[in-house]
Amino acid sequence: MSDGGENRAAAPSLRRIRALIRKEALQVLRDPSSLVVAFVLPALLLFLFGFGISFDATRLKIGLVVEQPTPDTASFAASLSDSPYFDVRRAAHRQALVDELSAGRINGIIVLAGDFSERLARGDTAGIQVITDGSDPNTAGLATGYVRGVWQVWQSQRALGRDVPQAGQISIDARFWFNAELESRRFLVPGSISLIMMMIGSLLTALVVSREWERGTMEALLATPVTTLEFIIGKVVPNLVLGMCAMGVCVVTSIFVFGIPLRGSIVTLIAFTGVFLLVALGIGLLVSTVARTQFLASQLAMLVAFLPGVYLSGFLFEVASMPAVLRVIAKIIPASYYVRGLNTILLAGDIPAVLIPATGVLLLMSVILFALTILTSRQRLD
Repeated sequence: MSDGGENRAAAPSLRRIRALIRKEALQVLRDPSSLVVAFVLPALLLFLFGFGISFDATRLKIGLVVEQPTPDTASFAASLSDSPYFDVRRAAHRQALVDELSAGRINGIIVLAGDFSERLARGDTAGIQVITDGSDPNTAGLATGYVRGVWQVWQSQRALGRDVPQAGQISIDARFWFNAELESRRFLVPGSISLIMMMIGSLLTALVVSREWERGTMEALLATPVTTLEFIIGKVVPNLVLGMCAMGVCVVTSIFVFGIPLRGSIVTLIAFTGVFLLVALGIGLLVSTVARTQFLASQLAMLVAFLPGVYLSGFLFEVASMPAVLRVIAKIIPASYYVRGLNTILLAGDIPAVLIPATGVLLLMSVILFALTILTSRQRLD
């Protein structure tokens, strides 16, 4: 990039831009690491996130103690055993299961009191005690909730079987939009894609520029009439195409391996992803202005792009429950807007009320990042 003032002020040359894009594309095709980042890394990370992270607790190991066996306790115990959420182990006394719970070999203990049937006959609250391990609050809460669910279903079936009128009760017909199966994978996989794309986009540009410095080819570019804007365009366009290919790998894997639906249009998905990739590539270019080695560039890209996306994007942790300072910081995390938009496109469809504001914010972020990159890019060797 020349340090002549008139060259920097001149309009971008389409000829030089085409040459830079061609040079960058050839360099990408000849560099196995770029292809690994674009094709192998997203599939690997998506498999790790998709299969390794789940908020669905199924087949919880539960100990069951029946103090006084009766037909009612047998019926309720059968409902627990038939539930897909429990793997029931029976014991005659609760003390036999206490050590199992303490050692973590079971997730909870359900005790049916000796007066279980008597309470039912009186119309009183049944004697059911649920003992869970409070050191894992999430699993403890799920186990308690699942027991309540099994109890309600069993009560309804028992009433229907005995033709007991249920006058005065409220009938609740619950409907869950966009994720009727309540599978955590339905929102974990799109969230994983956003983190993967942020990491890949920032790594692609950060590594290719730092590689130029390491190999000494940046000095040759500095001696040419190429302006900073032309240099940025030449770096962004090929890597944007490469990033879109990585997105294609993620979408195909999500649909055909994890069964994630695509309820929005593919055009909207491509356009929205393209805008987000501009932000990720802009972060990588900005990182490259201070990092001249690939190791430093990769570390800074992870620190600036990936880690904030993990904690503050709403992918794994609820932002609304965080302190006010973190909620404000979350508003400048690009992944938080992409997570919301991608979940909408995949699970709900093209909803302008969600996508238009998110797209506007991401476009503004990309403009700011590229402007900062142009201002801070080095025009000459130190």
